[in-house]
Amino acid sequence: MGHIAFNEFGEAEYKALSGTPVITFKNPNQVSLSIRASALVFEDPESRKLLSLIERVAPSDVTAFIMGETGTGKELVARHLHALSPRKNGPFAAINCGAFSESLVESELFGHEKGSFTGAVSSKQGWFESANGGTLFLDEIGDLPLSTQVKLLRVIQQREIVRVGSRRAIPIDVRLIAATNVNLEEAVKAGRFREDLYYRINVVPIQITPLRNRTGDILPLTEHFLSIYKNRLQTKQPVLNADTIKLLHEYPWPGNIRELENVIHRALLVSDGNELRPRDLNLPAIQLVSENAASRSASATSTRSTTNADGFNNPSYEECTLDKALTEIIQQEPEHLYETVNRKLVLTAYAHCRNNQVQTARVLGISRNILRTLLKQFGVIQ
Repeated sequence: MGHIAFNEFGEAEYKALSGTPVITFKNPNQVSLSIRASALVFEDPESRKLLSLIERVAPSDVTAFIMGETGTGKELVARHLHALSPRKNGPFAAINCGAFSESLVESELFGHEKGSFTGAVSSKQGWFESANGGTLFLDEIGDLPLSTQVKLLRVIQQREIVRVGSRRAIPIDVRLIAATNVNLEEAVKAGRFREDLYYRINVVPIQITPLRNRTGDILPLTEHFLSIYKNRLQTKQPVLNADTIKLLHEYPWPGNIRELENVIHRALLVSDGNELRPRDLNLPAIQLVSENAASRSASATSTRSTTNADGFNNPSYEECTLDKALTEIIQQEPEHLYETVNRKLVLTAYAHCRNNQVQTARVLGISRNILRTLLKQFGVIQ
């Protein structure tokens, strides 16, 4: 068992560490403001299956397709695939396909020549050229515009790129790893993603289970983050009492590993340093209550509003459940109730829509600009 860290090229370094193996970025400070997971453990049976699949797939050059919610550690899985591959001494490049405008994404991927567009004052390599001889990780590939999907398909098939503004093909030797937090099959059906590209990248699918469904990883991750942040804060590591452990396992973690890290960081700041108590975690009660309500609603025979004999609408089961949940929370008079309810409403809808901003805005009945403002306010995006 040990601790695997990566340098900026994705190379694995082994350090002795007792307990469960942990995969981390070499410098977690670099991702402290990111929505990415900064650590993975393989204690839960589901995680052990994931590690076994990674180890079987890594030595080949086959394209891997990683699926999972935001914060589950997709980039860490990609880096581990690279670190265990024959390309480990080559570069590892990672790009978020949703981080660039439609007008710039092709230049970022394939490069451009001087004068090819306004602002192109010099020639520039794209990410494919930068990753030559190594691995290129395309995160959130579902956000690529259709015009770029066509060119990406050609690059995968021909193993060569053509810079924007050039006619010269440049051979490339890159292993491609793609990832998404949305359902690409549904995107194909909706015409937002090319079917031929989908089958081209979906050679070896790797599904990362949400943290709520691999509870065996929660305590090892908690201990890891406690160790990391107690060193940064120069404090002693508190113990977890039974109630805290129970709460950690019961909470659904919509933000997955990233949310757990943030919770532990904050808990260390407010705890007395001896024991970590449930109130130190400051987990929103609305999330816990709504999860219980969702379980009860699953057995309900009717989920829509009905009309009684007098012609008046009766409240639906969901409305009654929501009223009851809100009443229970209000009676507890928690601090910052309004902010907590708003935050959990937005984040729960965001998780339900698999972090698709357009769908989340539609579900909430707000504009995408308002949603992005809220997500930035909540620290989910930058």
